[in-house]
Amino acid sequence: MLDAKLRPLIDPPLNAAGRALAGAGVTANGLTFAGLALGLAAAAAIAVGHLGWGLALIIANRLADGLDGAVARARGPSDLGGYFDIVADFAFYVSVPLGFGLLAPANLLPALVLVASFVLTGVSFLAFAVIAAKRGAETQAHGRKSFFYSTGLAEGAETIAVFIAMCLAPAWFGPIAYGYAALCVLTVFQRSAFAVSAFRD
Repeated sequence: MLDAKLRPLIDPPLNAAGRALAGAGVTANGLTFAGLALGLAAAAAIAVGHLGWGLALIIANRLADGLDGAVARARGPSDLGGYFDIVADFAFYVSVPLGFGLLAPANLLPALVLVASFVLTGVSFLAFAVIAAKRGAETQAHGRKSFFYSTGLAEGAETIAVFIAMCLAPAWFGPIAYGYAALCVLTVFQRSAFAVSAFRD
């Protein structure tokens, strides 16, 4: 919901940094895998109770995720890079709730519910992208991407805001997780309604 609105604000500094990194020989895929390592480290830190480190590593992961796209735009995007990027994103998204689930037994059920909602959202997102590509649909609402990005209520910016809230208020993990899982399910219905409109023959 917020991703497209934030693009005009974050893209200029990211693109400038991406050009500098590309000029220094840094690759987009290298940043993608570095970001994935940071994200998994965040989940591990959360699981053992180091929430401050978890929060710092979550922010570092998101910075790496933004920079890998900027470097890709500077060097020329690739289909393989787009594939690695989305796989790394979803690996990060599911690992953080699982970290909270391992942190405390009471967190396990809401963590699993949230992960399940992420899976549903991811399936709807990728299925929409596949069919949109088959039909030749294009959008630049989220910047230049390797495939079609459909807008939803729950996107990357909202997810990161939720993860930050969880780190800052871990006692509220359950209500936050259930609330965001509900928003993810609403996103699936929203995207499905959009699919009915866009893909009706």
